Amino acid sequence: MVIDCKTHKFETPQRAVLVAQDVKKWEQSEAYQDILGFLISMNEAVKGKKLSVECKTNDVVTGVLKMLDTLSQWIDEIPAVDQPQRYGNKAFRDFYARLKEKGEEVVRAALSEEFHPAVPEISVYLVESVGNSTRIDYGTGHELAFLMFLTCIFKIGALKQEDSVAAVTKIYRRYLELARKLQMTYKMEPAGSQGVWSLDDYQFIPFIWGSSQLYMHPKISPEMFISEKIVNEYADEYLFLSCIKFILSVKTGPFAEHSNQLWNISGVQSWGKINQGLIKMYKAEVLHKFPVVQHVLFGSILSISAATEIKFHPPSGDMPATRKPTNMPCPSAMQGCVPPNVQRPGAHPLPTELPLMGKMPQNMLSKPTAAPCTVSVSHSLSAKAHENFKDASRGSVDMPCVKERHPAMSPLDNLPPNTISPSNMCSRMHSGQEADFSNK
Repeated sequence: MVIDCKTHKFETPQRAVLVAQDVKKWEQSEAYQDILGFLISMNEAVKGKKLSVECKTNDVVTGVLKMLDTLSQWIDEIPAVDQPQRYGNKAFRDFYARLKEKGEEVVRAALSEEFHPAVPEISVYLVESVGNSTRIDYGTGHELAFLMFLTCIFKIGALKQEDSVAAVTKIYRRYLELARKLQMTYKMEPAGSQGVWSLDDYQFIPFIWGSSQLYMHPKISPEMFISEKIVNEYADEYLFLSCIKFILSVKTGPFAEHSNQLWNISGVQSWGKINQGLIKMYKAEVLHKFPVVQHVLFGSILSISAATEIKFHPPSGDMPATRKPTNMPCPSAMQGCVPPNVQRPGAHPLPTELPLMGKMPQNMLSKPTAAPCTVSVSHSLSAKAHENFKDASRGSVDMPCVKERHPAMSPLDNLPPNTISPSNMCSRMHSGQEADFSNK
């Protein structure tokens, strides 16, 4: 239902998820339904459509694009400063301070006068969407804030259903360019730990909407997105491929090593399965995680109040914020790893040496035996335990199975073993119980 700005009482968004138990309240809230509903609605709107597709634009779309261009210009006016540390350039704090000061002004300029009463509430989400000024980092929580910003604009009626395609192909695309410019200019840290389930150091949503764009594509199958030729040819038309191009521009080495989860996804049979699996993964790994949602702000437009109608359900089962280490049997997908000489078309060759490990044990390169193996997993390790893990990784270790998949990945085919050092396994296992790329 569209909010009437003339009669509605707006309020300043505040935190409401203060402890892990509050995640349940968030999952049953009006805001949860609105945000997931918006995500899925936009996902459907761009299914099979290129970024260059002709779509309706109005004054609000034009105004929001100009607003994002203004923010991009501010980055040029506030260049990075020379400093001893490599990451977290302090000039970002000046950019953030300017946005916080002028946030309402730029949002007001983007919207027509009838929507101005909502500006103080909506502008908070814009400020939150550029990163954290204390830690100088950026992550999926900040990306979520911009999703909430767009959701608010739709809820007050400034943007309507017919503007859905433009919201993704024009507005979100421009925001993604702004976010990347911020990340590169100010050397922003990725927010939170980046384990094996990570798609990208910073973004998640463009993979969802981008995979929807590629739905039933006649020329580009999932296994082809790891080809640089395909990426360079189509990156300007599809969000998913633009993300791959950005990753290739900032990371070096074999793709299967620096982007292991994306490598896994390239083995899924169709873009439709990838798209649905990514939505489930987003719910499990972002919207259900207390470290992310504890920073979400709730107001009158996106309310923490209990929803009167539940259409979108959270991941099933309890997923506590911390978990004691357990021994978990290797997934069945780990029992059929192909030898290293079998590779995907267009992929980089896998390395035969590991950082901090010297020569890779031969039993890691050979096909695992049928004997079961176990992996010790933990959501939170003490600093001492982490150091012990790190020290232990400097020598060769006997790990017949190191290949694991996010629960979103079904064993559709056999993939090469993951070539990472055990020191990176301290943050590897997440639950993500509902995430499922299986053929259903």
